[in-house]
Amino acid sequence: MADFVRYLEAECGMSTNTVDAYRRDVRRFDDWLGTQGSPPLRDVDLPLLTGYLRHLGEQGLAPSSIARHIVSVKSWFRYLVLEGVLQDSQVDLLSSPKLWQHLPQVLSPETVNRLIAAPGFEDRFPLRDRAILCTLYATGARVSEVCGLRIGDVHLAEGFCRVVGKGNKERIVSLNPVARLALEKYLTHERGDLARSDSTAWLFVTRSGGPISRVAVWNLVKKYAARVGCSEQVSPHTLRHSFATHMLAGGAEIRALQEILGHASIRTTQLYTHVDHGRLKAIHAKHHPRA
Repeated sequence: MADFVRYLEAECGMSTNTVDAYRRDVRRFDDWLGTQGSPPLRDVDLPLLTGYLRHLGEQGLAPSSIARHIVSVKSWFRYLVLEGVLQDSQVDLLSSPKLWQHLPQVLSPETVNRLIAAPGFEDRFPLRDRAILCTLYATGARVSEVCGLRIGDVHLAEGFCRVVGKGNKERIVSLNPVARLALEKYLTHERGDLARSDSTAWLFVTRSGGPISRVAVWNLVKKYAARVGCSEQVSPHTLRHSFATHMLAGGAEIRALQEILGHASIRTTQLYTHVDHGRLKAIHAKHHPRA
């Protein structure tokens, strides 16, 4: 497993979060093999793999989660063939379940403004929390990317920050005036009290001085979303979806948006064109006299 992890990191260029997910998936597959009598890996055939696919479905996993498990197991067996542990494998014959294309939830610009303004004097670190919310929406970055920001990545005078995304790929994203002001207030009035040492490089830190976690950001987004009356489904990724949709609605080119979001494939970015079309259809249905 350790060699497999190094292979995913060094040769496949996968991020830490993706590698962790693959590791968990492969261990889950190995545990299931134990319930099947622990057959040698060379004896793992298509009927056995189909049984594992059925097992995942019986566990109540979403089709998207099942698909990721299958990709992880395929990567594991490809690695074993590459290293000469196996001569061949039938795992590539296994098909992933069809996925429905779910349109992401998007907040209106007015709702985003209310969400950003939600942190107040009753909260422990309102300036930090507002800066996080502003950064998520201003950049469209993933929550892990925002948590990974360091002081040196942010250039407020120039209005941009450097984001390290999946596969350790770097990209430059702009910071709007609202985000720049929120970050300036946080850095001036709050971060110094949180960072226990001048050597702390992380931008967003906790009360102990360490980097804030994805779970912590998820929780604070949930808290402020509930405060302004948003759906329970709102998460940090909702701000990324909202950013992308609002950019397209404002006339952004889809190729430019792909670069900003850090999507490897344009097909992923094209999902937001469907979201925007749905909004336009709703407006048409509401305002056209013969709709």
